[in-house]
Amino acid sequence: MSLFLAPHDFRLTWQGVVSLQEINGAIQPWRIPHQDRVLFAEPLVERAAMASGARIAFISDTRYVSGTIDPAPELSPIDLYCDGRYCGSVPLEGKSTFCFEDLLGQEKLVELWLPQFGQFRLRSLALSDGATVAPYEDPRPRWITYGSSITHCRTAASPSQTWPAIVARRRGLNLTSLGLGGQCHLDPMVARLMRDLPADLLSMCIGINIYGGATLNARTFGPGIIGFVQIVREKHPDTPLVVMSPIYSPPRETTPNAVGFTLQAMREEVAAAVATLQAHGDRHIHYVNGLDIFGVDLGRFLPDELHPDPEGYRIMAQNFLEQVIAHVFPA
Repeated sequence: MSLFLAPHDFRLTWQGVVSLQEINGAIQPWRIPHQDRVLFAEPLVERAAMASGARIAFISDTRYVSGTIDPAPELSPIDLYCDGRYCGSVPLEGKSTFCFEDLLGQEKLVELWLPQFGQFRLRSLALSDGATVAPYEDPRPRWITYGSSITHCRTAASPSQTWPAIVARRRGLNLTSLGLGGQCHLDPMVARLMRDLPADLLSMCIGINIYGGATLNARTFGPGIIGFVQIVREKHPDTPLVVMSPIYSPPRETTPNAVGFTLQAMREEVAAAVATLQAHGDRHIHYVNGLDIFGVDLGRFLPDELHPDPEGYRIMAQNFLEQVIAHVFPA
């Protein structure tokens, strides 16, 4: 016998999500308000329907956790942590169930890290018969980070191994990842979303999608950064905000795109925009050069010369912890 929980059971704490949608009895997490998705660009909506950085957490003495889901192609694995300790990873692509067994039968924090890529829909969870279950009241500071596929991290080994996930676990942060593969274009609707979410730390890594899509130029990129930040600042005037320029990408460093931008020039624009905001009185905004987090010396961890491989993401997380978090948001 098992204890079955519906996906909307009040004892399950969905973390790192903005909204939940019920679809034929299943629950799908969203990283935008799904009821307002027509207000967002369609390609962004497709990425926001993926659960990068999202978790299901609860307190329980269960000896196993299993679940039923809607099968989906290209679905990343699901990871389990108990009291912050890694307990395993299960592939999900094309599957309708998952199971983690042989857990210690003591009360513990159970965290399921949901697939960072593909649309995840939960139908039910099953725990040991007679297991206790209670919601998790998370006391950790809230961190919202915004970025491209390099923040979405499809090529990470598993959902808990994306660079934002590694940073959040090691520093003790309640993560909401707005890494949106291919869709980091300084959308005003994303700025409004970041403005309206509770946050103790904010960060954004911008430029690579704008370079690839040539969506902003020398006239509009800097003002776009300033406008985006000012929208966020309407409700987060004093929250530490990190603005990071693009990491290393060999073929894009000095090659102009369709509007004449190189990554080198974009870093200068990001730095200049942050300097302008600082000069205007923003004492809590910080510029980070992406090359300091993932630079030329790490090119061997860029198999496609754009996205880090699993080891590259781990290195990126460590550098972000040491060079950014330690100074901007120390313990």
